[in-house]
Amino acid sequence: MARRSPTPGAPHILIVGGGYVGMYTALRLEKKLRRELKRGEVKITVVDPQSYMTYQPFLPEAAAGNLSPRHVVAPLRRVLPRCTVLNARVTELNHDERWAIVQPVAGPPERISYDYVVMAAGSVSRTLPIPGLAEHGIGFKTIGEAIHLRNHVLAQLDIAESTKDVEIRRKALTFVFVGGGFAGVEALAELEDMARSAAKYYRNVSIEDMRWVLVEAADRILPEVGPDMGKWTAEQLRGRGIDVKMETFLQSALNEEIELSDGGRFPAGTLVWTAGVKAAPVVRNSDLPLDERGRVKATEYLTVEGVVRAYTAGDNAAVPDLTQEGQFCAPNAQHAVRQSKVLADNIVRSLRGKTLKPYVHSYAGSVAGLGLYKGVAHVYGIKVKGVAAWFLHRTYHVSRVPTFNRKVKVLADWTLAMVFKRETISLGSIEQPRAEFELASREEAKPRTHVA
Repeated sequence: MARRSPTPGAPHILIVGGGYVGMYTALRLEKKLRRELKRGEVKITVVDPQSYMTYQPFLPEAAAGNLSPRHVVAPLRRVLPRCTVLNARVTELNHDERWAIVQPVAGPPERISYDYVVMAAGSVSRTLPIPGLAEHGIGFKTIGEAIHLRNHVLAQLDIAESTKDVEIRRKALTFVFVGGGFAGVEALAELEDMARSAAKYYRNVSIEDMRWVLVEAADRILPEVGPDMGKWTAEQLRGRGIDVKMETFLQSALNEEIELSDGGRFPAGTLVWTAGVKAAPVVRNSDLPLDERGRVKATEYLTVEGVVRAYTAGDNAAVPDLTQEGQFCAPNAQHAVRQSKVLADNIVRSLRGKTLKPYVHSYAGSVAGLGLYKGVAHVYGIKVKGVAAWFLHRTYHVSRVPTFNRKVKVLADWTLAMVFKRETISLGSIEQPRAEFELASREEAKPRTHVA
């Protein structure tokens, strides 16, 4: 059925970002404004460089091969059939005049007008000017980074297996993760678990040959699960041979030579940076008010402070936590999904002239996976660890992953993983798909030597 064109003068809602807040807000608006959208009385546009939303809590499992990468993303156009989805970046936004400059993935920039804006651009990795970090480090926020890291780790095992050079082997089998929050700990734990399984198929690489290092500036890891559970997690990681260094900083990574503040110095072929995030750059290119950390100032109603018809939530927003005086909501999926529901409802209330409602959500707790059958959780004051926490981690996140289709596929992946062995194949060549063709072309172009 053809989509009806918007009625002239119909409110246009611009959603900047297609992540947790952006997608869930649009999904809720489609549900609440079903009739208006069908009649063309309102228009919703979602702008994001990617055509999908990534469920980031599943990135570690995708990197470890427990889940298919395609099953941890949700296609925006399929999930949001009544919205206009633009694969582009908002490079500038002037809310006073209600326009935004949109730069498509290909083609010239475009200026679009709107009536309501939702700033849901999320966050990007927060890096520091550490020598060598930009050249050798990799983040862990996107599905592309997760796939690359999986291929890279397995490729390092291949390198070590195929050489007798001691220094090359030592460098290839050293893996450094900076940041002891959820992203860093879960990524390291899942990938170490995968490498441990893969080592069984190598003749010259053993678990003892590998060195896994976690570097954290604070005096504990996983602060979200509390000091006791964080200490237990550190002990568990150390029991697996992982070197957990707390109150330690990365000082240099020049030439893939790691230098730490505790005096440690060693070569490493893998450096993963998960030490914090910052608001996406677009917020700085807007006229929306920002706090000292570069986040959009939000009210408890998820409106932008001092501005009308502007809303925000998620990682790029400083949202007051009404359950803790003077505090802000943590930048995590739990808050983002719930905030998007209240945000969308408040836009609908605004359109219909009703009073807005505040966002109030008491933090339920946290769960983390540490590899197959290993986990830690602190939920509603109850501390859980081991297999029970791992099961709780999977149960919670499969309930939150968007769309029934994705839930079924994730469960199917897990079921198959319990029956069959984990795949340990590096497909690094997919990152340079033209390399073989270019080599063949160069060989063909060489002058041929005729032998009499």
